[in-house]
Amino acid sequence: MKFLKNFNIEKITNGLEKTRTSLINKLSETFTGKAILTEETLDQLGEILISTDMGSKLADELVENIRKKISSNSDRSFNNVKNLLKVELKELLQKNIYEPQSDKVFHSKPRIILVVGINGTGKTTSIAKLAKLYKSLSYNVLITSADKFRAAANEQLEAWAKKLDVPVFNSISRDPSAVIYDSLNHAKNSNIDLVIIDTAGRLHNQKNLMNELQKIEKVITSVSKNGPDETLLVIDGSTGQNSLLQAREFSKYISLTGFIISKLDGTAKGGIIFQLCRELRLPVKYIGVGEKIDDLLEFDSESYVNALFN
Repeated sequence: MKFLKNFNIEKITNGLEKTRTSLINKLSETFTGKAILTEETLDQLGEILISTDMGSKLADELVENIRKKISSNSDRSFNNVKNLLKVELKELLQKNIYEPQSDKVFHSKPRIILVVGINGTGKTTSIAKLAKLYKSLSYNVLITSADKFRAAANEQLEAWAKKLDVPVFNSISRDPSAVIYDSLNHAKNSNIDLVIIDTAGRLHNQKNLMNELQKIEKVITSVSKNGPDETLLVIDGSTGQNSLLQAREFSKYISLTGFIISKLDGTAKGGIIFQLCRELRLPVKYIGVGEKIDDLLEFDSESYVNALFN
């Protein structure tokens, strides 16, 4: 069975240009003309990491780890500091790395991906891009349109689906859970490999809508005993620290399995990925690095960190 492996170094590198420019330019300015690392430059390193939205706590930990390693190392050069930082960041992400499961990706059919998030994160567009990824590998994909609050979202989804030649399951029912239930039974009877469920955007402080997610999860479990195979929270990469609050609140109501980070190409705050993985103990599964339909990439920690430094 085929599985996703669409790492594209050029796209990742181009998509992270703003974050990389912010990080590398500031590092270069700080270390230019300094032959060795000092306590002052270490403090400045921490400030630079914070500026990419890694957060003060994580930045302090990274600097402290580098301080310990450099203290017993005769090479206190800028290049060595960069290399040590790269190692630290890769190790942090690899604790939560997403590895495709080869032929076990679709161990049972249909595989179910539930996609959630607040309004404006690029959730519907990310779903279309995700459908494109799997359709390109010849999987039968069905998109379930369960956003019953915003008519424009359904229209947008239908427009994307038409371009992709991917079917959309919709219903006149106003109950998202009922739509999802019917779509999953339809998928079972139609030999569908993958169902991607689009839910209404909701603020994390709207308790009634958050409770609705719990109902949706129960309905999915009633059809497929293990529940959703994936529950992905879409986060706008430019929202910075607010994304942590979103992730914490969503995780209180529903069993998240990972993140889709959208709009990374438009922000210098790509460091938020490290903080999300560290604090939520969940992996980033996909990243959006552009507006084109094939600009959603499977996340790879090695490629991501290298792209920040290259």
